[in-house]
Amino acid sequence: MSIRLTRRAALISSVAGAAALPSIGWTQSAANDSASLADQVDAYVKRVMAGFPDQPAVSIAVVKDGQPVLTRGYGVRAIGGAAVDEHTLFAIASNTKAVTCAALAILIDEGKVKWDEPVRTYLPGFSLSKPELNDMVTVRDLVSHRIGFGLGAGDLLFWPNSDRTRAEIMAAVPHVPIEDTFRTSYHYCNLMFVVAGEVVAAASGLAWEDFVQTRILDRLGMTETLPLMTAADPAKSALPHGRLGPPLRYQGEMQTIGQSIQEVWNWSSAGAAGGFVTTPVDWAKWIAVQLARGALPDGTRLYSEARANEMWRPNIIISNSAGPTETLPGRAIASTYATGWQVQDYRGERMITHGGGAPGYVSGTVLIPGRNAGFSYFTNAEESFLTRALRSGISDIVMGKTGFDWIADGQRLQREGDAASVAAAAEIDAKQAAGAPPSLPLAAYAGTWRDPWYGDITIQARDLQLWLSFSRTPALQGPVEPYDGDTLRTRFPDKREEDVFITFTLENGRPVSAMMKAVSPDADFSYDYHDLRLRKV
Repeated sequence: MSIRLTRRAALISSVAGAAALPSIGWTQSAANDSASLADQVDAYVKRVMAGFPDQPAVSIAVVKDGQPVLTRGYGVRAIGGAAVDEHTLFAIASNTKAVTCAALAILIDEGKVKWDEPVRTYLPGFSLSKPELNDMVTVRDLVSHRIGFGLGAGDLLFWPNSDRTRAEIMAAVPHVPIEDTFRTSYHYCNLMFVVAGEVVAAASGLAWEDFVQTRILDRLGMTETLPLMTAADPAKSALPHGRLGPPLRYQGEMQTIGQSIQEVWNWSSAGAAGGFVTTPVDWAKWIAVQLARGALPDGTRLYSEARANEMWRPNIIISNSAGPTETLPGRAIASTYATGWQVQDYRGERMITHGGGAPGYVSGTVLIPGRNAGFSYFTNAEESFLTRALRSGISDIVMGKTGFDWIADGQRLQREGDAASVAAAAEIDAKQAAGAPPSLPLAAYAGTWRDPWYGDITIQARDLQLWLSFSRTPALQGPVEPYDGDTLRTRFPDKREEDVFITFTLENGRPVSAMMKAVSPDADFSYDYHDLRLRKV
């Protein structure tokens, strides 16, 4: 069975299973010694880099007993460029979500917000496409991925880089479809964290980024961290890398895909869901306060211990299994989502974790409270099996566990996934070659097509071909060509973006509506083309 793990799939799945492999020889006593822990992690990261030689850079922060024992950069900011160090900036995307929840926790301690109060208490205009939920959705629901939106619903409002403001995103929220029932299933949803950021703003009187700067970053002395990536200096940043094909995105040669973080990742309007850029030195301070349940080194508190416990309390089940087996000792009995954190069992202990994925970046934070230890890994490429090896391998070192070679297992899964992707690309091309011609002349599909939450997508006849443009997403524009019958497909010139199928519905010989779907089976879930319901204007 082949497995394909895209860079942001790590946010919504705990991929801990692997075939049994020879012991690596970590010991319990060595894992408890900070100096030895640093040495083991350092040696292991170097092995991971050697096992995935296309990876430009990795940065690591390890904290034990309240102290950073390792903060280090490995590799280069860009292929052929300068080396990274512990002060190099990385985009950490959805690791930001826990910071937004900490901001809410501070406001709860101050009596300005309550987890289980309806969102409308703070944002009276808040409404959803299911009006019966308008007065039911609470602040806790916003940050638990349990309202019923589909995976990544509404992400096209800000992914890829969009020109929308927060006010415009909030105005679109009532029109984004909700496909599941309330509080029954987990569906990862960035959009509701944007709303949570607006709750912070309404309750505090400060914009989300100003609140987290003054009330969290300044108090922790995180002077290198920025709540919004637009201020990141390219000269101090690890630049984004990826594989742009052929045949599909995530295949082909590794290359630099941007000359700055903000070129590929501008979520200023959605900062509360994924705006942060940081360094290992600074993020170690964040890990330390998490492990200390909100306590600061000077004896004061960022938030109360009660709030800390609430943020780690599960709110919805992500997945469950029969638990560990001889060949899958890391498999969780239950993986859950709490409040900005994923909570699960791993090798018999509690693990608190979250990932982050942006174009050209994958990262993660792991806390192991029973060991009073935690770590982070930041990367400047989209190699998910490398980050899987970092996450599980370093966890095993911290816990003194043995028995798996995560590097070899990741290499195997990557080979299988690559083969499956190449086969899928060949099947897509073969279907197009054998496809039926369109029912109508291509010009008949031209016009303005409108979706209630996204807005307008235009298709124009241009130089004997069709040209498609997403009105609020500059990168999503390019030629359209026949695929199969009344399904057409794009060829976006910007190869960082995922092409799309457009299937038209005809009435009385005229196209009146259209549905979309990503061409590649590996497309990131934030390309939620499938949530669009287009009608011809």
